[in-house]
Amino acid sequence: MVSNRIIHSLCKSSDCLRKIGARFLDIYVAGGDLSSALQIFDNLPSGIRNVSCWNILLSGFSRMKRNDTVINLFSRMIREDVNPDEFTFSEVLQACSDNKAAFCFWGVQQIHALIMRYGLGLQLVVSNRLIDLYSKNGFVNSAKRVFEDMVVRDSSSWVAMLSGFCKNNREEDAILLYKDMRKFGVIPTPYVFSSVISASTKIEAFNLGEQLHASIYKWGFLSNVFVSNALVTLYSRCGYLTLAEQVFVEMPQKDGVTYNSLISGLSLKGFSDKALQLFEKMQLSSLKPDCVTIASLLGACASLGALQKGRQLHSYATKAGLCSDNIIEGSLLDLYVKCSDIETAHKFFLGSQMQNIVLWNVMLVGYGQMGDLDESFQIFSQMQFKGLQPNQYTYPSILRTCTSVGALYLGEQIHSQVFKTGFWQNVYVCSVLIDMYAKHEKLDAAEKIFWRLNEEDVVSWTSMIAGYAQHDFFVEALKLFRKMQDRGIRSDNIGFASAISACAGIQALDQGRQIHAQSVVSGYSLDHSIGNALIFLYARCGRKQDAYAAFDKIDTKDIISWNGLVSGFAQSGFCEEALKVFSRLHGDGAEANMFTYGSAVSAAANTTNIKQGKQIHVRIIKTGYNAETEASNVLITLYAKCGSLVDARKEFLEMQNKNDVSWNAMITGYSQHGRGNEAIKLFEEMRHLGVKPNHVTYLGVLSACSHVGLVDKGLCYFNSMSKDYGLTPNLEHYASVVDILGRAGHLQRAMKFLETMPIEPDAMIWRTLLSASIVHKNIEIGEEAGHRLLELEPQDSATYVLLSNLYAVLGRWDSRNQTRLLMKDRGIKKEPGRSWIEVKNTIHAFFVGDRLHPLANHIHDFVEELNKRVVMIGYVQDNNSLWNDLELGQKDPTAYIHSEKLAIAFGLLSLPEMIPIRVMKNLRVCSDCHNWIKCVSKVADRALVVRDAYRFHHFADGTCSCNDFW
Repeated sequence: MVSNRIIHSLCKSSDCLRKIGARFLDIYVAGGDLSSALQIFDNLPSGIRNVSCWNILLSGFSRMKRNDTVINLFSRMIREDVNPDEFTFSEVLQACSDNKAAFCFWGVQQIHALIMRYGLGLQLVVSNRLIDLYSKNGFVNSAKRVFEDMVVRDSSSWVAMLSGFCKNNREEDAILLYKDMRKFGVIPTPYVFSSVISASTKIEAFNLGEQLHASIYKWGFLSNVFVSNALVTLYSRCGYLTLAEQVFVEMPQKDGVTYNSLISGLSLKGFSDKALQLFEKMQLSSLKPDCVTIASLLGACASLGALQKGRQLHSYATKAGLCSDNIIEGSLLDLYVKCSDIETAHKFFLGSQMQNIVLWNVMLVGYGQMGDLDESFQIFSQMQFKGLQPNQYTYPSILRTCTSVGALYLGEQIHSQVFKTGFWQNVYVCSVLIDMYAKHEKLDAAEKIFWRLNEEDVVSWTSMIAGYAQHDFFVEALKLFRKMQDRGIRSDNIGFASAISACAGIQALDQGRQIHAQSVVSGYSLDHSIGNALIFLYARCGRKQDAYAAFDKIDTKDIISWNGLVSGFAQSGFCEEALKVFSRLHGDGAEANMFTYGSAVSAAANTTNIKQGKQIHVRIIKTGYNAETEASNVLITLYAKCGSLVDARKEFLEMQNKNDVSWNAMITGYSQHGRGNEAIKLFEEMRHLGVKPNHVTYLGVLSACSHVGLVDKGLCYFNSMSKDYGLTPNLEHYASVVDILGRAGHLQRAMKFLETMPIEPDAMIWRTLLSASIVHKNIEIGEEAGHRLLELEPQDSATYVLLSNLYAVLGRWDSRNQTRLLMKDRGIKKEPGRSWIEVKNTIHAFFVGDRLHPLANHIHDFVEELNKRVVMIGYVQDNNSLWNDLELGQKDPTAYIHSEKLAIAFGLLSLPEMIPIRVMKNLRVCSDCHNWIKCVSKVADRALVVRDAYRFHHFADGTCSCNDFW
């Protein structure tokens, strides 16, 4: 150690002493002996210690990362009135940048003030360090002001400012600064490129990333591992995995970050198999994955259901000591939950860091997926008992479980907690609440939450639109969809699918096409849910070719795709097409669900195809759906519509769990078959068992009273709707009362009832009254009803036909002819009568006087034979209600044989005696045909079932189930 006396002996003057002291300081600092350097420095006279000596000492301690000492020396230097220079501040700013404590001691503003005080604010090295210090501590705007005040900038200045923007999540500013940098001709460094690419990745500016890639290629920086890693991350996050893999393959050197970036990108975009394969290559390269990579791989295993591979990764994470990481814990628990290994998930959960709320949320999701509400609620309660507050992901998890299991009461309780804890304005939580209330048909509650939201979030709008569409509020759904677009909110795929489904509900084909076009423009041309909605739209609107085209465009067809065709065609009247699709569905190996069977049974019912209906029934039994209440309900309707009331009753009696739909189907079936007393008896039994009747129930029982002429009982039931059950009658119920009174001949009472209705009568009510006026030959009320009908539905052919029939039965031929002439002048054509009968798996259709059937001559000859036989037992042909004497003399009788007569004759010729003859007609059977069929059932000794547009008629031994009251 050189003493102070030796130094003084070597120097005769203070200038020499200053030089020698500085030399010795430099030697000891360079050698790393900072203690000796500090001792020499302290022994120098204060007048000898100039700024150079201080700087030498500061640089030494700075190099050794002795930042606290640097700050203390700087403070001492200021106290001793030594003026610092730019080198001094450079070292001090570096020390503050590396040491948060040092930064807090001084404060960046104090240091900046000293810099300005000593006139060093424009020094390049000082400004650069100042920008860096401000940026690292979050004062990026202050850094920006320093940068803008600089007269001269070097590449370090630009890099420091660009780095500051990136570190403080100011990606747009970083990109703009890069563009300015290039305008000023500053050559970018690899660090600049990696920073700007990272900024582009965060804001998903893919086009800019591509341009930067070209510049990187131009400057020859592709070999730089940091730049290439940034490119791999950019392409992976933006979904351009082919480009990411290309950059990866061309990299001369790869590190852990390279593999981690591509593995994460592949996992994120659903390429789980590739992610796992790349991980195996990474291990062969002796590179270790980080926590993010392991978490990504566990996510890939979860999405693939690869539980065994996930267990291996769990073992790897345990050996590497990574299992305590929060991200790894969450991913492991998510793996076991998604792979339905709830037992292992629960064990892992109990052994994890219980203070991590993410884990509690994952457990809530796991038990929710299993539909275990009790366990979900227990987890929810325990979490709060341990002092963990639910967050914006906790509430949606438990609320979704409440929604899926139908526990609305519990969901409402959690809603009140949401309100108390301040999450009532959280968009994510509110969107799940809207979905819960909407799915439980509590649309008023859903609307209150929706309109209270301040933030216009697409998920909440979509949830509300979907809620309207699911509960048949199609107009409201489309209005809200339009309002969403007017506010500039871009719809997602669920919103488009719901809007298209709403269009299908009201058969708004043109509007559906427009929304389809919008979805394509928005990038959803291949979306599966939209494709399924389009199938149903076109099928429901009767556009067979368009429906099949939409169906064929879907690569992976699920049962919803098939159901769209089956249910759509069934509802649009293409029932035979629906049944063809149903047969094709099974041929293609698709597995039908309850909705499929329900639609197919409805199609069979509407075509009265009891044979195919029974085949579908057999399938339902084989698949186990026969235990479902909904299955039995549609089967009751099938057999009732096909005229087999015995089978319908059998299905009803064998049901384990009956709901209101079951009782309604059976009551309606009895009513349609003229079994009014049985319908009323079943209705009373229903009420006795405490099953609450609804609007459909009352329609069935009122129709039953109408068909058997129970006037007083029918009126009593009508009054009980509102009195006993609080049900408000609708137009169909009022029409049923008018029908009850009209059929019984109480036309004046029917007219008075109609005049006192609280709602305006519609065409159905006036048509009912007109039909009754024809039966009872009441010209005054009939004309009033006919004229009202012409005002309401001037294009409906049935009105003109009924009115002309009224005049015909009263012999007012001039008035009848004027009505028909008016009909002709308006270009309105009467719907032709048509009847169908199935013989040997083939549907045979007949029109009036039909001569097109291959056996037409044989059929007409047989009708003549039947006519002779029925005349012998008292049948008298009644055409006077349709033609006058002159017309009767001019017409060929065989040309006007009604279609049901031809169908019945063909059935008698073709079907064995043990098979009942079932005929379906599109119009109401006339009185002449009704009498004829009664007589035929006696002379042929056959049971005949005719289903017309109003009801079933069961003919046997010369009588009809309607008792001539229809």
